[in-house]
Amino acid sequence: MREKLKKDFEEVFENSENVEFYFAPGRVNLIGEHTDYNGGHVFPCAISLGTYAAARKTNDNIIKLYSKNFHDFGVVEVSLDELDYDKKHDWANYPKGIIWTLKKAGHKFDSGFEVLFYGDLPNGAGLSSSASIEMVTAVLLKDLYNLNIDMLDMIKLSQATENNYIGVNCGIMDQFIIGMGKKNHAVLLDTTTLNFEYAEIKLDKASIVIANTNKRRGLSDSKYNERRRQCEDGLENIKRYIDVKSLGELNEETYEYIKDHITDVINRKRVKHAVYENRRTLKAIKALKNGEVDKFGRLMNESHISLRDDYEVTGVELDTLVELAWSKNGVIGSRMTGAGFGGCTLSIVDDDCIENFIHVVEKEYKEKIGYKPSFYVAKIVDGASKLTS
Repeated sequence: MREKLKKDFEEVFENSENVEFYFAPGRVNLIGEHTDYNGGHVFPCAISLGTYAAARKTNDNIIKLYSKNFHDFGVVEVSLDELDYDKKHDWANYPKGIIWTLKKAGHKFDSGFEVLFYGDLPNGAGLSSSASIEMVTAVLLKDLYNLNIDMLDMIKLSQATENNYIGVNCGIMDQFIIGMGKKNHAVLLDTTTLNFEYAEIKLDKASIVIANTNKRRGLSDSKYNERRRQCEDGLENIKRYIDVKSLGELNEETYEYIKDHITDVINRKRVKHAVYENRRTLKAIKALKNGEVDKFGRLMNESHISLRDDYEVTGVELDTLVELAWSKNGVIGSRMTGAGFGGCTLSIVDDDCIENFIHVVEKEYKEKIGYKPSFYVAKIVDGASKLTS
């Protein structure tokens, strides 16, 4: 990949002297959806699909950004002094936003730079292509400019970029796992305290299969922010009766006791999902540690049902993929992953059944939806870093 990136960089920027190379993975969340901004737990892992970058410093004050995935935009050029969000810059606002956020945090840039990006994550598929490009940008800036910043700071500043620059009120899960991922492990993360633990993924002759609905979704213009507001409104109702700071502090029994105090029926459903999903996540990692893969699969299924019925973020494409998976031999569990409104599902499938699973689900999905899904057998990898070889 380094040689391919080097050649591409030469084509865009004339030569490849002093170029350095970087990679940030995408992610899937095994369970714990829409809990990160509600103070709950998540259980994601970093995957081998992601965003590559080739970059070098220059002697002027100009930043030159190019993406092979958005070649129609050509090279986007901006001054280090003019980093405000610009809609016409489209994808380039993500790396621009990282620079803007780092400058706001007091980090200094003594010159501009040139960078070429290439991602093999499908855009808008819920595998966190936006956080991936943010994190690879943060890593390359730290390296090129010798910034005094650790990985956790980069994670927090990347989330701040989404919130304050892009305008998506996301939680911290995506940036966290992309930065802190570990090969063959998922991370149980408490999104309130940022305490975390690695859990080795042992699926006993089964694998994680990602299926892309190929229906794109845009977070900032979806109902993602609306869901967050609904949970916040429900929490405010609850705070009048019990002393809590987040929905992640509640268990199922407390929710059932307090639910009638959530005056809006829709908000009540949203809160129910956040509470029950958080508890499912804790049960799921316990099951995985105990080698109870079948139980883990059942909890995945329950997660999807809750996301469909209480949080209402699935849609016909995601539901079709999951329901087809549930009906197939060798499938231990299946659910949507990511924010929803399109994007991807993940299924745990017996290795001996994967080939037939993909063939049959692809055929039946096309018959129902009208176009094919895409499939990836996920490898779990380390987090964002400089490529040294």
